[in-house]
Amino acid sequence: MSKNKHSKSSKRWLDEHHNDYYVSQSKKEGFRSRAAYKLIELQEKDKLFKLGMQIVDLGAAPGGWSQVLTSFVGEKGKVFALDILEMDPLPDVVFIQGDFTQDESYEELMNLIKGQTVDWVVSDMAPNMSGNRSTDQANAMYLVELALDFAQSVLKPKGNFLAKVFQGEGFEMFVKNVQQQYQKVVIRKPDASRTRSREVYVIGFNKC
Repeated sequence: MSKNKHSKSSKRWLDEHHNDYYVSQSKKEGFRSRAAYKLIELQEKDKLFKLGMQIVDLGAAPGGWSQVLTSFVGEKGKVFALDILEMDPLPDVVFIQGDFTQDESYEELMNLIKGQTVDWVVSDMAPNMSGNRSTDQANAMYLVELALDFAQSVLKPKGNFLAKVFQGEGFEMFVKNVQQQYQKVVIRKPDASRTRSREVYVIGFNKC
């Protein structure tokens, strides 16, 4: 991508960000990110989370999802969060700063939730975008496939999975993999997702 195209793209993103309804709402309502509204909408539509549940939040920083999840699961629930970036502390959230693709961080998270009953693994992970669509798509699919494998390792027998996935190469195969592992699979694009974004949310249910 040329410098000029990159500058135009950056300016467009900044203009959208400053004029974004969900950005302004998140500031007014005290949410850490506009992503909180995506999860709120998914919860309203599909009734995903209940009081007392234990949830692993991958790609958690700056904490928008973890913040909302704590309200969904209440005092008897628990949220375990991980991100490569720093995240300011949140009440009732146990946070690990680390790279999910690295064995050390993966093992630290596994040790943290050892012996816990995990009801949901949720992932809002995305790679740092390079501007090369094929490379970015491959990196994004790698992350979400890792999240799916992780979920299979830690979820209770009737546990559930939610992940942000970018439509493109590998998307259909990934959905098929989720369908093989979960009783019901739905794909959602919340209103809070930007229209031009290729992101959707794949939800795998194994509810009793």
